[in-house]
Amino acid sequence: MHATSGDPTNTLPAKPADRRLRQAAYASAGSPYFSAVLALMAVVVILSNIGATKGVTFGPIITDGGFFLFPLAYILGDVVSEVYGFKAARRSIIITFLLAAFASFCFWVIITLPAADWYTGQAALEQTLGPVWQIVAASLCGFLVGQTLNSYVLVRMKDRLGEKGLVGRLMGSTGVGEFADTLIFCSIAATVIGISTVPEFVNYVLVGFIYKTGVEFLFVPITTRVIRWFKRREPTYGVANG
Repeated sequence: MHATSGDPTNTLPAKPADRRLRQAAYASAGSPYFSAVLALMAVVVILSNIGATKGVTFGPIITDGGFFLFPLAYILGDVVSEVYGFKAARRSIIITFLLAAFASFCFWVIITLPAADWYTGQAALEQTLGPVWQIVAASLCGFLVGQTLNSYVLVRMKDRLGEKGLVGRLMGSTGVGEFADTLIFCSIAATVIGISTVPEFVNYVLVGFIYKTGVEFLFVPITTRVIRWFKRREPTYGVANG
């Protein structure tokens, strides 16, 4: 006797929506949405590199001028990893790395060019953009390692959980990626912004890590909505694996 639709023993094939909940789905990186996120990520990283040349204090808290920008790069990285997969995320990391390096090279050329007799801003230009190559080295090393770990952890968790557990993988990947990023960045950039003692360095690392992860955790509800917005509008989501 065949099982009816009301029989709890009935074993019908899983519906596409059910399979999608259990399996990791991604969209094609050939989308204009991906290009827009990639461009924004590159701009954010380049601007944060410039801002990071300025040491900033809020009472006992030590940070740098790019503190409010860099967490956004990780939020964008989460969007790329979750929606487009690890290969697309790795591509975005490498492209952003190269563009930031190119920006640093351009700053060096601008500083090196002979100043006109009437130009009075050379010293200020050198003071502002001169150390950027060191900040870029610190930022890029941290960004490369931190973003790669962030993307890898997020995608591996998604491969295990499918579409479920988005908040958990966003927070878990952020903690791993941001710690590696902050430690590497601060180790290289500390002397540029004038940090010379161990307590100041520990303060710099801890404040940076707590702040960046705190901001990302705070923005998780927004990040999840942005990710779902992308998923709804990407026609290839769930068709092309990342």
